[in-house]
Amino acid sequence: MPFNIYAVLVSTLVTLLVGFVWYNPKVFGTIWMNETGMTEEKAKQSNMLKVFGLTIFYSFMLSFILSSMVIHQIGAIGMIGGPDFIETAKPSYAAFMADYGDAFRTYKHGALHGFFFGVFIALPTTAINSLFEQKSWKYILVTSGYWIVSMTIMGAIICGWK
Repeated sequence: MPFNIYAVLVSTLVTLLVGFVWYNPKVFGTIWMNETGMTEEKAKQSNMLKVFGLTIFYSFMLSFILSSMVIHQIGAIGMIGGPDFIETAKPSYAAFMADYGDAFRTYKHGALHGFFFGVFIALPTTAINSLFEQKSWKYILVTSGYWIVSMTIMGAIICGWK
């Protein structure tokens, strides 16, 4: 089966792990705080249970949909109607999966698609919102860079872990 729920669950945690490094004051945290107007005092006022809980929830949503972008075999399963129809699928499905069942199921290939997902989805989305919010290009690059790195790693985990 091409879908691995454990890979999706583990990749869900990537946004937190990358965020701890990316937004560290020694990396890009100071730039991000300056560009957003965030202060240490303001950050301490956040409901961290809510922030981290929703971060995990939304990261799961991203990981879940990213699996369909990085694992090509999910498209073949979709073409027959889903996993419930594997047993009744035409012989061409079984032949296709026999020939291509693990094709492009590598960490490297998943990282490539995750990178593309970050560049072509996260970057434009962040940039459009930021332009209307009159955020700086520093903010756009720091935030988009975080998503590009996160999605690259998420894609690698999801695609490579069979």
